[in-house]
Amino acid sequence: MTESDAEDLKHTVDFISFSYYMTGCVSHDESINKNAQGNILNMIPNPHLKSSEWGWQIDPVGLRILLNTLWDRYQKPLFIVENGLGAKDSVEVDGSIQDDYRIAYLNDHLVQVNEAIADGVDIMGYTSWGPIDLVSASHSQMSKRYGFIYVDT
Repeated sequence: MTESDAEDLKHTVDFISFSYYMTGCVSHDESINKNAQGNILNMIPNPHLKSSEWGWQIDPVGLRILLNTLWDRYQKPLFIVENGLGAKDSVEVDGSIQDDYRIAYLNDHLVQVNEAIADGVDIMGYTSWGPIDLVSASHSQMSKRYGFIYVDT
């Protein structure tokens, strides 16, 4: 690639979009390769973080760190296209769902997005995953729900 090619490519990306659900720690111990979540081998739990019932580490501060890192590296507006918490919800007798855990997850992550904005990061947008329940692509069922709008199956 020539310098001219590099210069032409420099301004072809308008923004960076990504999904964020959790962080992970990686061990140098090669015998720990059973957990390849997110295609990362040797991933181990961070003992300082809470986990969802699915074992995903809940790390809102990690989102702020990622936002700052991406902004510092690329100087492009950032768009969080997926962020949410999957859980097995219980429907109450009155039809409501008490999902304070989901509200806390989304709130805590949005607080960190706001902190990143205060840090000077250009946030183009944020969408939660997903506003309504849907069939899980990874599990082909709906026992793990992300939506804050319940779908009666």
